[in-house]
Amino acid sequence: MPARRDPYQAPAVRAYAATLKAMRKTAKLSQHGLAEVLGYTSQFVSQVEGCKNLPSRKFSEDLDTYFQADELFVGLWEVIDDTLDTTALPPGFNDFTEREAEASALYIFAAMVIHGLHQTPEYAYEVLKAGRTGEEVQNLVSKRMDRQQLLTRDDPPQIVAVFDEGVIRRVVGTREIIKDQLARLIEIAEMPNVTFHLVSSEKGSYAGLPGAFTILRFNDAPDMVYTEGHIGGNLTDHVATVWGHTVRFDLIRGAAMPADESLELLRSTWENL
Repeated sequence: MPARRDPYQAPAVRAYAATLKAMRKTAKLSQHGLAEVLGYTSQFVSQVEGCKNLPSRKFSEDLDTYFQADELFVGLWEVIDDTLDTTALPPGFNDFTEREAEASALYIFAAMVIHGLHQTPEYAYEVLKAGRTGEEVQNLVSKRMDRQQLLTRDDPPQIVAVFDEGVIRRVVGTREIIKDQLARLIEIAEMPNVTFHLVSSEKGSYAGLPGAFTILRFNDAPDMVYTEGHIGGNLTDHVATVWGHTVRFDLIRGAAMPADESLELLRSTWENL
């Protein structure tokens, strides 16, 4: 598996790396020395210890044999393998998806890309592939598609989604991918529990320019807000933070086109691709 630029943050990966480093040092071996003994490259050993690459089962078996570790490394590898679908997730995202599934209402603002609940698998793959291995991307796409089940469950949340017009204009992947994506977006926008708005590109400056966020509303718990950056996300129920984003969402929605005009623009964009 190719190495990542940024280290994995998953506890299982970090535990494996720390155990390997400790046992190697106890044996008074350098990374090059251990690699030479086991028949691997020193670069791979360095990547595993730096949490920038995932160990294989074979590598784990070789470590157990060399260190006489009684399947310690195989056991750690099995934990990594069992949690692989969450290993590649950005910090904070797993908590968000769990609460998202429990929300009675979602208020979504998408600034740069179509929101994950509205994405097709092909569009999601293009959005997620940068800096990740193919296996990681496929796991993330699968998880994203699983999230979308809340749209059609027996008690779906009420959703108000506001997208910047640039989101539907940006060709992600190929024109075929974006055309299929817009068709899916139209389908979702027509659902009875969904209200969809677009902010016209002619609007100029408006309250949504700082970036995307999602407000989660619950029947029996405080509201929450989720914001996502390049390497992680933040989910909080801090009252002032949630209130501030609620005000911003109202301002963004006020700058948007009415729902019927938004859907008309979405359809015409699809037709002209």
